[in-house]
Amino acid sequence: MSDNTTLTAADILREWAVQPTEERNWQQEIDTRVAFLQQTLRNAGRNHLVLGISGGVDSLVAGRLCQLAIEGLKADDPDATFIAVRLPYGTQADESDARASISFIRPDRTDTVDIRPAVDALHGAVIGAAEDSGQRPAEASLDFERGNVKARVRMTVQYEIAALNNGLVVGTDHNAEAVTGFFTKWGDGACDLLPLRGLNKRQVRLLAKALGAGPELYKKPATADLEDLRPQRCDEEALGMPYDVIDDFLEGKDIADDDLRRIKAQYLRTEHKRADPPAAMGPFVAAPSN
Repeated sequence: MSDNTTLTAADILREWAVQPTEERNWQQEIDTRVAFLQQTLRNAGRNHLVLGISGGVDSLVAGRLCQLAIEGLKADDPDATFIAVRLPYGTQADESDARASISFIRPDRTDTVDIRPAVDALHGAVIGAAEDSGQRPAEASLDFERGNVKARVRMTVQYEIAALNNGLVVGTDHNAEAVTGFFTKWGDGACDLLPLRGLNKRQVRLLAKALGAGPELYKKPATADLEDLRPQRCDEEALGMPYDVIDDFLEGKDIADDDLRRIKAQYLRTEHKRADPPAAMGPFVAAPSN
């Protein structure tokens, strides 16, 4: 593992660099990613795609790509279906944006599951056990970790829906989130396929525009909206830097030294999210027989 003094921008960009925005052909991007979704489904012997729709631009784009992919498969498989899943925690603050996303995507089917009872029961049981041991985490920590429980319960719901419908779970992670580790491990970071990889955040927005979304959808400020104490907290506030800086870095453009240090520190801090869990022993190699 590198440290912040030895890790270079080239080390990170070797895996996570994206093609410059100016060189993108957006119709080609749409066609390529739709074909990727279709081929991945075929290879897996499945005919349903499942995706949680939050109201943000990432799930908007991924959802529309899923619907286009499924529509292209229906001639050969009339049962092919895209299931958009609404997963509010009680009442969603940006409910109108989520509804607008669904209207734009036009999914074959929309399922809605309120995750609040499951999240509150699980989180409450864990905190109850801690209190029985004489411990009570700080309120801010409780709120942050409850947010991670929300993300993991949402993914659990999507996987059950996929399992019951011969489907695959679609993720919304793109390179700007991946390089900063801005996702919940085993939550929104868990999925079967990633149609937005190879893009940064600005490119996801431009792809949304190319797909026909209006500015009220593709320009919406990004928020994970997992914390009750800070509802609708912008991603950029949580990251401590604008997406434009991360995007410029990923496109190989010059950024300020302080910004580069922040990106490197964030990359190292979240390295465990992008890697397989460390194992005590490597693969067993049998000794050659005489």
